Amino acid sequence: MLTIPTPEDSTESRQRNTARFNFRTTQRIKDAIERAAALKGQDMSAFALDAVYERAVATLQAHDVTHLKPEDHHAFFEAMENPPAPADKLRVAFDQHEARVERR
Repeated sequence: MLTIPTPEDSTESRQRNTARFNFRTTQRIKDAIERAAALKGQDMSAFALDAVYERAVATLQAHDVTHLKPEDHHAFFEAMENPPAPADKLRVAFDQHEARVERR
């Protein structure tokens, strides 16, 4: 699982920014970003970087975390603690794997 640093707990906040990220946009979007940045007391780069980073973290966390409905919680952990015996086709696949793959 990917660990996502935050500015508060990361040495990145003390490191010099050397990576570049450029993009083109419409004037309407640029104007909106510029206005929003001014309202937050940030320059456009800082505002855009904060917004993009926040969205990236949310996307990564949503991808890395599995949410179970309460009714599925019991079934999931029951299957984890007491898995069913492997099906015949799975046993055949394991045997074929053992025969074909060399261990180091």
